[in-house]
Amino acid sequence: MGKRILAQRKGRGTLAWRSPSHRHVGAVKYRPFKEGEELFKFKVIELIHSPGRGAPLAKIKYEDGQKGLWLPPEGIYEGDEFVQAKSGQPIEVGTIIPLKEIPLGTLVYNIEGKPQDGGKFARASGVAAIVRNRSGNKVELLFRSKKRKWFHENCLCTVGVVAGGGRTDKPFVKAGNKFYYKQSKAKKWPVVRGVAMTAASHPYGGGAKQSPHKPTTTSRNAPPGRKVGQIAARRTGHQN
Repeated sequence: MGKRILAQRKGRGTLAWRSPSHRHVGAVKYRPFKEGEELFKFKVIELIHSPGRGAPLAKIKYEDGQKGLWLPPEGIYEGDEFVQAKSGQPIEVGTIIPLKEIPLGTLVYNIEGKPQDGGKFARASGVAAIVRNRSGNKVELLFRSKKRKWFHENCLCTVGVVAGGGRTDKPFVKAGNKFYYKQSKAKKWPVVRGVAMTAASHPYGGGAKQSPHKPTTTSRNAPPGRKVGQIAARRTGHQN
């Protein structure tokens, strides 16, 4: 009789696998426009670190005294003032406006998937998308992954590039640094190869040599103890 493999133990959702949400600063969303509202002015009061998030965050204060969190662009400082508006604003770094107001070729980030959803796309440190095309009430964006996606013209976005670019260029150097990084994201580390385990611990374990001893492609409907390797792979190997 074998033992529960790692993928099964994660599924229990016990403390070892949960994200440390008590350390999270909070959700980052655009302030929604209510009926009759056309413009919000806000000021950056503090730049902070958010555990589990690669990019820094900014604490902001609106003119009416309401406070919130904002995903800041590269090159801003505490005390800078910015605008979130529906139209009629200059295209400057940090300005929050709908896609229909953005000229072609402009870098934008934190793009809403649907109008008023708060921002969903291009939110990682050093990331931005390029406005490439328009057709009717749709705007096409080119992402860093080379993928293209069409958005409604009323979706909000921020002009610029997300702060914290180049973060991944610095090596971890020490195992302890990598440990705390993974811990903040609730990820299992270090990861042991299945072929290095015993036969009781993993479907690829056991044997005189380190080999899976079976195909590494697995059905989408495989039971949890067998669902390892390349799950529901359309193809494997190098592509010519």
